[in-house]
Amino acid sequence: MSEGRPVHLTVNGTATSMDELPDDELLLDTLRWRLGLKGTKEGCRTGDCGACTVLVDGETTLSCLTLAREVEGTSITTVEAVARDPVGGAVVAAFAESGALQCGYCTPGFVMALTGLLKEGGRETPLPRLLAELGGNLCRCTGYAAIARAVELARARAP
Repeated sequence: MSEGRPVHLTVNGTATSMDELPDDELLLDTLRWRLGLKGTKEGCRTGDCGACTVLVDGETTLSCLTLAREVEGTSITTVEAVARDPVGGAVVAAFAESGALQCGYCTPGFVMALTGLLKEGGRETPLPRLLAELGGNLCRCTGYAAIARAVELARARAP
C-alpha cells in the first residue's frame, strides 16, 4: 500500500474529506468501503463489465479504473443520487417500468452509463448509438431485451 495524504471529494452533492487516503486507492473502493455507497458494484476490476460506472462531472467513468485522488475537485454522482437529476430520474423510471432490473447487479452501471450518454447527447442521440455505447456494460442475467426497452423509453422521456 502506498503512502497517503488527505483527499477532498464531492460525492452526491456532499463535500467529503478523507485523511491519509492511499495514493493507489481506486474510486470504487473509496465509494464502497469508505463512504458506504454500495450501489456502485464491483464486477471485474478490469473495466470490462461496467458495473462500477459513476458520473464524474457528468461524464461516465469506470470507478474500478480511476484512482480516487484523480477525481479530487470534481463532482461525483453515484446511483444512490442519480434520480435527483431529471435525466437520471427518467432513466431510473424507465428501467423500473420496463422490467429491466432482474437481479439488479448490472442495473446501477447501466443506469449511470445511460444517464451520462443522455446528458451528453440528449434525446437526439440515435437509439442504435445508445445501445452500441452500452455494449461495454454486461448483464449476467441476459436481460438485454428489457434493457433495450428501458433505453428506448428513457430516450423518449429524458428532458
